[in-house]
Amino acid sequence: MHAQIVLFDGFDPLDVIAPFEVLAAGSDAVGGELIVELVSAEGARAVVSGTRGLVLHATAQLDPAKPGYIIVPGASGPVDCDPDAGVDTIPVLLARLGETDLVPLMRLALDNPAIVVATVCGGALGLAMAGLLEGRTATTHTLGTDMLEATGVNVVRARVVDDGDLVTAGGVTSGLDLALHLLERAYGPRVCLAVETLFEYERRGTTWTATGRVPVTV
Repeated sequence: MHAQIVLFDGFDPLDVIAPFEVLAAGSDAVGGELIVELVSAEGARAVVSGTRGLVLHATAQLDPAKPGYIIVPGASGPVDCDPDAGVDTIPVLLARLGETDLVPLMRLALDNPAIVVATVCGGALGLAMAGLLEGRTATTHTLGTDMLEATGVNVVRARVVDDGDLVTAGGVTSGLDLALHLLERAYGPRVCLAVETLFEYERRGTTWTATGRVPVTV
C-alpha cells in the first residue's frame, strides 16, 4: 500500500509533515508495508512552501494507479490581503491548483477504486475549486467552509469527515487526526494506538461517517 503526499507551490508545511510523520510511524509498526513518499504532479523536484520559503523535495511524480492513499495539503499564506495587489493569498494559491497537472491526475485518482483521496485543511477547497468534489461530503478549515459549500460540496463541520473514498480534515493540526484515522482504516486500532502512544497524542474531535441514526432536529 502507498501513501502519496502531494506537494505543490505554496503548500502548508504542517499539512504535509504531520501526516508524513504519523504514516511513517505506522509503516514502521507494520513492518514497512506502507510506503510513504512525497510527490508532485510534475515529478521529482524541490517545492517551495508558503511558509518562509521552506523547501521540501518531491521524490517522484504522483501516480494515480498506485493503490492506497493520496493526501493533498492546504496552502500557507496571507488570508485577507487584496489578491489584485499581486499577493499570493491562500485562496489564490488553492485556485492555481486548477491550472496545474495535478487536476487530471487527481481526477484519475478519484475514479480509481483502489485509492482513497484525503485532504488536510484547504486541500479539500483546492480540489473543490477545481471542480472535483461537487456533490461530495467534506470539511476544511473553518475559514473556508462557506467557499467550500459554494462549490457544491455538502459541508460537515467535523474534525475528520470520512465519505468512503474521500476523507477530509479541518484546520492545520487535524492532519494528525486524519493520518491516524487512515491508519486505523487500513490496519486497525492496535496499530493506530501504537502510533498515538509513540507521539503522546490522542485524536481530537469527531470523525463523521454516513452511518448510524440521523439526529432529530430540535
